[in-house]
Amino acid sequence: MSTNIPRRGLMLVLSSPSGAGKTTLSRGLLASDSNIMLSVSATTRKKRPNESEGRDYFFVSRDGFDAAIEAGEFLEYATVFDHLYGTPKKPVMDALAAGQDVLFDIDWQGTQQLKERAREDLVSVFVLPPTHDELERRLRIRAQDSDDVVRKRMSKAADEISHWPEYDYVIVNDDLAIAQEKIKAILDAERLRLTRQVGLSDFVRRLT
Repeated sequence: MSTNIPRRGLMLVLSSPSGAGKTTLSRGLLASDSNIMLSVSATTRKKRPNESEGRDYFFVSRDGFDAAIEAGEFLEYATVFDHLYGTPKKPVMDALAAGQDVLFDIDWQGTQQLKERAREDLVSVFVLPPTHDELERRLRIRAQDSDDVVRKRMSKAADEISHWPEYDYVIVNDDLAIAQEKIKAILDAERLRLTRQVGLSDFVRRLT
């Protein structure tokens, strides 16, 4: 019989350069752990035919997004290809209060904003490729892009990688299964952090 001590959820950020395997790792974590959910972003871009409101994104107008920024309703937001994307604060905070963990697939800029607004709830992990050549190989296989496009992606990757010291943890994704185990170990340990075990004081009081 396991003892269930109430705890506060956490925000787990996975960041990496394109091609390092972050999306695959995120999907694996969500599939294997029922107590973590993917953060749903708001966006000003139009809904695509295969997308659903509230599952893929919250689709809002530009005026609505700007109003939400003014009201402080986003944990983080950014402009990507002329569209705004942001993380609504309320559903995340409600989930954390209920003991639910929330996974974020965002870049270093979004992570910085989360750190400014909710550092106590944040656990950040940066995923590195094993080598420069392997990253380039993955980009070429996945995208089938021209040499010029691959060079641009590699240049952007170098800029993203330069932000690795800003994260709590760094893992090298040279073996997908091992990288997945490392992320799970980080999550398990952070769930046990004393500051998140909000029911621990009452539990100890009953013991004594």
